[in-house]
Amino acid sequence: MKTALVTGATSGIGEATVRALVASGWRCVATGRRKERLDALVADLGADKVHAASFDVRDEAARDEALSNLPEAFAAIDLLVNNAGLALGTAPAQEADLDQWKTMIETNVTALASITHKLLPALIERKGAIINISSVAANYPYPGGNAYGGTKAFVRQFSLGLRADLHGTGVRVCSIEPGMVETEFTLVRTGGNEEAHETLYGGADPMTAGDIAETVRWVAELPPHLNINTLELMPVSQSFGGFRVARGEG
Repeated sequence: MKTALVTGATSGIGEATVRALVASGWRCVATGRRKERLDALVADLGADKVHAASFDVRDEAARDEALSNLPEAFAAIDLLVNNAGLALGTAPAQEADLDQWKTMIETNVTALASITHKLLPALIERKGAIINISSVAANYPYPGGNAYGGTKAFVRQFSLGLRADLHGTGVRVCSIEPGMVETEFTLVRTGGNEEAHETLYGGADPMTAGDIAETVRWVAELPPHLNINTLELMPVSQSFGGFRVARGEG
C-alpha cells in the first residue's frame, strides 16, 4: 500500500483528495491547521488509512516535528500533494494589503517549496511523485489577481524546474491548474463574504473539489513511465476573457 502526504486537507480539494486516494487503496497523511477537521476525517475514514498531522505549513519547526513523529505505517511517503494555499483580497495592486500579499507568498510559495525540499530525498529513494496544485491564474492574469496569480505562476514554473532537476531519478512531477472550483476559496479570499461566494458560483456549474481530487488520483496512479507535466482544467461554463483597452486619459 502506498502513502501520500496531502497538505491543506481540512476542506475543499485537499479533503476530497484524501478521500479519493483512500478509496483507491492509499494511506494518507492529512495535514492542515484545523485539528478538529483532521480528526473528523480520521474518524470517518479510519486511523489505519489516515493519519492527522496538524500544523501550519508556514511553521517549519512544527512541520518537522509532525513528520518526525509519523507512525511507521505512514512514514514512507510515495506521493506529495502540495495543495495548501490561499488567495486573500481582490483589490487592485495599488490598493492591496501588503500583509495579505506576504501571507500568500509565505503559504503558496515558501511553504510549498520548503516541504518539497524536506521530502525530496525520500521521494527520490522511493521513485515517488509530486503533484502541485496551481491555478489557471498562473497562466491568465485578471484584475485583482496580482500576488495570488504570481504565486501560482511560481508553482507552475517550480514544478517544471523540478522535472528538469529530477531527470533520471524516476520521480514524477505534475502541476494541476484548475479554474473555477466551488470550495471555501472565495469565502477565505473575501473574509467570509457569503454574497461574494454566491455571486461567483451561482448558476455557473463550477467544478467540484471531487473533480480535482479524481484528477489528482488519476495522475498519481498512472504507470511510472508516464508524466503529466501540466494539466489545466476549467468548467465548460468558464473560458477566456478578452483584452481590455483604456481610452482617453489614463
